[in-house]
Order: sequence, then C-alpha cells, then structure tokens
Amino acid sequence: SGLELDTLREIGSIGTGNAATALSSLLQCEVRIEMPEVRILGYNEAIDWIGGPEVITAGVLVRLGGEINGIMLSVQQMDFILKSMLGKTVEDYLGLHEMECSALIEVGNIMISTFVNALSGLAGVTIQPSVPGFAVDMQGAILTVPMAEFGGQSDYIMTIGANFICNRRIVPCRLLLSPDIRSLNFLLRKLGVLDE
Repeated sequence: SGLELDTLREIGSIGTGNAATALSSLLQCEVRIEMPEVRILGYNEAIDWIGGPEVITAGVLVRLGGEINGIMLSVQQMDFILKSMLGKTVEDYLGLHEMECSALIEVGNIMISTFVNALSGLAGVTIQPSVPGFAVDMQGAILTVPMAEFGGQSDYIMTIGANFICNRRIVPCRLLLSPDIRSLNFLLRKLGVLDE
C-alpha cells in the first residue's frame, strides 16, 4: 500500500543519508544524496532497473538473520569507486587484485549496513548481517542468488535507489532487499503499517 511504501521510503532516506556521510569520509570528498526511491519490482524488472542483465558489476551480498531473514544485495559502479579510492582505472574486471576487491566490498558493506541499521532502529528489530560475499559478474547472474533462494515465496524484490553526487559526478547506488514472507509481514507489523 501507499503507507507501507512511504514507510520504506523513510527508511531508505535515513539509510542512504547515513551512507553518504560514511562515503564522504571514505572517498575524502563531499558526497551529497538525491532523494531515494523505493520500488517493489519483479525480478526481471529489477534487473532492467539496475541497468540490464549483461552489465558487468560488483555485487556485495549479505544474508540477514535475527528477527528479519533474507538477502540484501548492493550493486556498484566500479569505475568511480576504484578511481576515487585507489586512483586506478581497471581494464579487466575479472582480474581485480585483492586491494581493489577490498575497496568494492567496503563500499558495498557501508551501503548495506547503513540501510540495515536504519531499518533496525526505526522498526525496533534485531537484524544480524552475515560477513559479506562478493562477486564481479553480469548483473543477471548476480541476481540469480535471491531469485533461487526466495523466488518460490515471492516474484517480487524491494529496490532502493539513489544517486550520490561527488566531485560533480553522479554515482548511482542500487540496493535490493529480498526478505522472506514471514519477515516482511513481521517488519510491516513492527512499523505499524500492518495490523497485528
């Protein structure tokens, strides 16, 4: 419903605002954030929304435990992050070095953890994220993980998108949240937008 989406937008706004602050420190430049948008999309729509199935991207994936179970995925623009943090332009993304992978994992982890902390604080729930997993692949392949795990429960995924602005450059941030159905209903009840 509209109320549920507005509540999720509020969480997205807090989470991405906190991420902008953390990224400012990490990238050593002022990072501003445009108003985030939250959508509920089918898996194929979500792949198109993040740029299409064949785009090579860095994906950071965290499994959520505690009172909310599910998967959260961050997909990132590698060029900007590697150039800002390491001063490097990478020709072959399949041959990234450990330092480059660490930088991409760090940024993805910041994006996910700030959103999870906002969600946890606003809803008053305990969420325990796992150690992040990392992959560089086509976006269609990266999204097969939440599709395989939760596709039997729902055909939809929650997407949180915002643009960061740093050094006059717009850098898209894309987060995808796929909770299990029990967790989603529990979360909406805790947020007061679903009857007990």
